[in-house]
Amino acid sequence: MRRLPRRLFLGSSAAAGGLGLLAACAPGSDSGSGGSDGGGSGPAASDVETDPAALGEITLKVWDQEVRGAQNDAIEALIEAFQKDYPNITVDRVSQSFDDLQQQTGLALSGNDVPDVLQVNNARGDMGEFVKAGQLTDLSGYAEAYGWEDRFADSVLAKARYSADAVTFGEGPLWGLPQTGEVCGIYYSATKLEALGAEPPASWEDLFALVEAAQKADEQPLVLGNLEQWPALHVFGPLQAHFVPSDEIVTLAMGNAGADWTDDANVQALTQLADWAASGAFGDSPNGLAYDTAWADFTKGTGVLLIGGSWLGPDMEAVMGEDLRFMAPPAGTDGTVATTGGTGLPFAIPAQAAQADAAAAYIDYITSDTAMELIADKGGMPVLNTADLAPSSGVNKDIYEAFDAVSTDGVLLPYLDYATPSFADTAGAALQEVIGGQSEPSAAAETLQADYSEFTAGS
Repeated sequence: MRRLPRRLFLGSSAAAGGLGLLAACAPGSDSGSGGSDGGGSGPAASDVETDPAALGEITLKVWDQEVRGAQNDAIEALIEAFQKDYPNITVDRVSQSFDDLQQQTGLALSGNDVPDVLQVNNARGDMGEFVKAGQLTDLSGYAEAYGWEDRFADSVLAKARYSADAVTFGEGPLWGLPQTGEVCGIYYSATKLEALGAEPPASWEDLFALVEAAQKADEQPLVLGNLEQWPALHVFGPLQAHFVPSDEIVTLAMGNAGADWTDDANVQALTQLADWAASGAFGDSPNGLAYDTAWADFTKGTGVLLIGGSWLGPDMEAVMGEDLRFMAPPAGTDGTVATTGGTGLPFAIPAQAAQADAAAAYIDYITSDTAMELIADKGGMPVLNTADLAPSSGVNKDIYEAFDAVSTDGVLLPYLDYATPSFADTAGAALQEVIGGQSEPSAAAETLQADYSEFTAGS
């Protein structure tokens, strides 16, 4: 998610108890912390038990952050089906918000009562650090046993690959498997655009003009709740692509050396964000408004546009109906549609999981083709077979088409918080200060560059 929702950008869950009857022989149950070299070892494909019915009577502890309506509906239905197919396995599920899971995961992985399945934000500061500490299971053997590399595109799996020492992001062993796709784009109220005599923006210049037109009509142009800091990254990421070539953004966001946050293009992008905030385009106090409050306000008539993630669509549509529309941002500076996106938080297996084989079977089940159909039916966006499963109408039709267009013909940019272990905090605070007028864009760029350059110099 998210992600974070994402994200993080910008995305989260917590725990419960359970009984592990097969803990003594379960892969990963005695893998330890992995030592300084990182990377919790996983089983070879030949050692994996792929028949859940053969695992005996067990309880599987699952932590996830699928808390919103469509997300929760899908995971609940899949758990019910999984337990019906395998009545020997009881799924003990606990879900929390993305932010709460972020706070709980590190403690859980270093404690004595770890879950068997855990959604982990795949940023360097989260998944990367857990890999380095040896706290996650290498899923390569499971991927071979279940054929995940045949089912998932390389570009999708790359979002959950790290070298065992976590130095390289995007290559190496697999540490998680996602269920859903994500894309950040522009939500808009069709009736408000009509009232303004405007069309959906075909270019960034059209979008800037639309913001000005809304302000002149005493409408709030853009809705942003940035109390938690990370939501601004989902606004800035798409905006950045108007000024900065997509390959440079990928380099910055993946934490690879060779780019520079202080170049003119990035400062221009930060300046545009600052100008929007200073003009009141985001409302009176976006930094004092909670993320969930902001999108709920949008559904009640506040604002014309909301730049945010695809995960918001089903819940907002439940209130706004056909008035809610979604589009990918206009083409960026290099002529292609580029926007922040990727996958939902991958499902991982802690290195100390008592029921690793059952955990892998569960992950395989909730990412199957049948699961993709169910996710789509419930209103979510599956990461696989997306174009085939697009609905015939509604905001999810817009979202699926945008995701397909960006991921096939454009550039699905990494979440910016992927860059370094500390970048989520650094960028969140820097963008909040830019929006609040406490920091000049050039100073914010220096702050971002300091974090990025320190990390890449030591990689």
